[in-house]
Amino acid sequence: MPQRIVTDSMAGLRMPDFDVWSERVATVLGQNPGPFTGPGTNTYLIGTGKRPILLDTGIGLEVYDPLLVRGLAETKGARELQEILLTHVHQDHIGGVAQVRARFGELKVSKKAWPGKDEAYNVPLTYIEDGACITTDGATLRAIHTPGHAQDHLCYYLEEEKALFTGDLVLGAGTTVVPEEGGGLIAYMASLRKLLTFDIAVIYPAHGPAIRDPYKKLRDYIAHRELREQQILDALQAGMREIPSIVKRIYTDVPEFLHDAAGNSVLSHLLKLQKEGVVRREGTQWFLL
Repeated sequence: MPQRIVTDSMAGLRMPDFDVWSERVATVLGQNPGPFTGPGTNTYLIGTGKRPILLDTGIGLEVYDPLLVRGLAETKGARELQEILLTHVHQDHIGGVAQVRARFGELKVSKKAWPGKDEAYNVPLTYIEDGACITTDGATLRAIHTPGHAQDHLCYYLEEEKALFTGDLVLGAGTTVVPEEGGGLIAYMASLRKLLTFDIAVIYPAHGPAIRDPYKKLRDYIAHRELREQQILDALQAGMREIPSIVKRIYTDVPEFLHDAAGNSVLSHLLKLQKEGVVRREGTQWFLL
């Protein structure tokens, strides 16, 4: 049995501050590098006109503001934005909204609702649902509800390029987090399989480079999670009861400072198996049924 399916990593990955990825799509890097964000959050300028859509806003760092202005000018020949779209409410996607609106005016900001979470950012939001259509010069975007990483998570399908903006559902390298709060592996796996039904030429993720073999990436993501689940079941069968011991058995190729994150991934699998009636929990211990 292989140790893992997804073998690439965000570690050491570098990307330019801004870049042109297609006739319609340019990136401005959010300047928030880290072990889970890689080089930082990709914010996207979408459209062929002088007022493109901004997809995601980064975390709200001061260094991003002049970079967005420069990136907008150099990649789009533009000085204005039409509006802001968000993939989801996590801070490195919505955190820069107030900063962007302070610079570019009272732009419309659209996302799927997450009551109790959205209010923390104190910005006016327009709520959209699965299937919503957002247009700008040269670009038509369709919202696709893809929960699992976050309950409000939207991907966006760029019809003119058959391109899919996947937010944090699918990353350019490595795998994503499936948190307890607002997430869940059952929904996450369903979202991955849902994306397989679309006609996709390229994936533009929220972190890391563009993915030019989208179906291989999606199938690898599914197979990776299926392998992890089997490894966890094998560990339970071998008598391991607690998450740290399961992590040490499975994640032998992962440095110890990332074992807490690996533990969260194991927990997401165990919670899925619990909902499916495969395992039960007693305190910090897990048992096969």
